[in-house]
Amino acid sequence: MSQIEIRQVTADDHAAWLPLWQAYLRFYNTELPEAVTDSTWQRMLDPTELTHSALAWVDGKAVGMVNFIYHRSNWSIENSCYLQDLLVTPETRGTGVGRKLIEFVYTTAKADGCCKVHWLTHETNATAIQLYERIAERPGYIQFRKAI
Repeated sequence: MSQIEIRQVTADDHAAWLPLWQAYLRFYNTELPEAVTDSTWQRMLDPTELTHSALAWVDGKAVGMVNFIYHRSNWSIENSCYLQDLLVTPETRGTGVGRKLIEFVYTTAKADGCCKVHWLTHETNATAIQLYERIAERPGYIQFRKAI
């Protein structure tokens, strides 16, 4: 495989980001209104927002996406970083793209003063869990939520 380049998105990357975002939503069997997708994209471009995105590029093609959000915590003075969305194209899974995207978030969040990076995945996402258990700790918490 050629060199993997990871970089934060710019306004010029929308056409590369959007299909990855849509594939991510399909992977989790969900749909969002177009207005939500548009708002999410605009937030990622706004330097006053705490939402960020980066793409993985191989040979000029976007093959992975990571979206992450900085937030306050009652358990630290520094912000935390929530890695909310991660997708690697099926043809590049297992080649190190996912790891590089996560390491990019680690590096970026640390440089921006965050004290930790955390994320969730579905319990059936066995392939991702294998990677996550090698590069992070699994604290054992169970998520509860209710839409309001």
